[in-house]
Amino acid sequence: MTHRITVQPSGHSFEVEQGKTILSAALDAGINLPYGCRNGACGSCKGRVVSGEIEQGEFQERALSAKDQAAGYALFCCAQPLSDGVIECREVGAVRDIPVRTMPCRVELMERAAPDVMVLKLKLPAAERLQFLAGQYIDVLLKDGRRRSFSIANAPHNDEFLELHVRLMPGGFFTEHVFTKMKARDILRFTGPLGSFFLREDSKKPIVLVAGGTGFAPIKAIIEHALQEKTTRPLTLYWGAQVQEGLYMGVLAASWAAQHANFKYIPVLSGLSSDTEKYQDHEDQWTGRTGLVHDAVMLDFPDLSQHQVYVCGAPAMVDAAKRDFVTRCQLPEEEFFADSFTFSVDTVSV
Repeated sequence: MTHRITVQPSGHSFEVEQGKTILSAALDAGINLPYGCRNGACGSCKGRVVSGEIEQGEFQERALSAKDQAAGYALFCCAQPLSDGVIECREVGAVRDIPVRTMPCRVELMERAAPDVMVLKLKLPAAERLQFLAGQYIDVLLKDGRRRSFSIANAPHNDEFLELHVRLMPGGFFTEHVFTKMKARDILRFTGPLGSFFLREDSKKPIVLVAGGTGFAPIKAIIEHALQEKTTRPLTLYWGAQVQEGLYMGVLAASWAAQHANFKYIPVLSGLSSDTEKYQDHEDQWTGRTGLVHDAVMLDFPDLSQHQVYVCGAPAMVDAAKRDFVTRCQLPEEEFFADSFTFSVDTVSV
């Protein structure tokens, strides 16, 4: 059995299957209600039940007082509907709606995705969740006061862990620690979410996404969010790397293309001089696209005047993409969204 919940004042509505909470169903439907812990402890998801019946579920009294309940308020992270209903709650529609927090986390999983790329999955304390928009990043806080910025690679609806893609930089203080000394169950602290790189969902324009290397991380989050929302907007991903190992989640990207008619994936290698040249020490031959990734985009999309473009990677790639897409492909400058990854052994490693 399902129940339909309508949110005021936005008028958005969504179905809640039996056994699911109002918050969980809203997030699955792409409706961003506020939350903090998702287990009745913080009160961030509190809103008023205008009509309909709910079962509140377990919660901590400090998050929802008896006075709150008498006034018709509920915690949507642990409330389940017993009928169709209407709730009153603000929606998170922009970065300004999400608080920046400083939190501890535990390294839950480390997986070498490529010789120079480590995927970290970070576990927050049991009573905590981090609300963020797909594409945002966190700052890992080091003991000496320095910070290292990493994009969140998972979409908000899949927030059991925070996923980071860490590229090894020779001489990088933090990245070398990740590859040589870090181990599961290590404790880190971070601040976030940060940044204004996220999917603009008020547009119906086709989307072109361009990733360079580990710039795939926030692009991955944006794509997973868009697919979770069942967007009908065409999505085209160009992922550039020097060699094929740099496309460290290419199988995942290809699976999106196989499963969704509105999604296309074009990998591009810049370390080859021809389609048949061998790369590095591998015996395989690359038969896909070669050259600069943003050049591949311009070849396929000489007119970007009716598109949105999301780009993440090294500053040189981002700058070239913006310049050429705007001046040569008629992309409106306000439809170009980007996040530049800056690598430094002394300041920031991403």
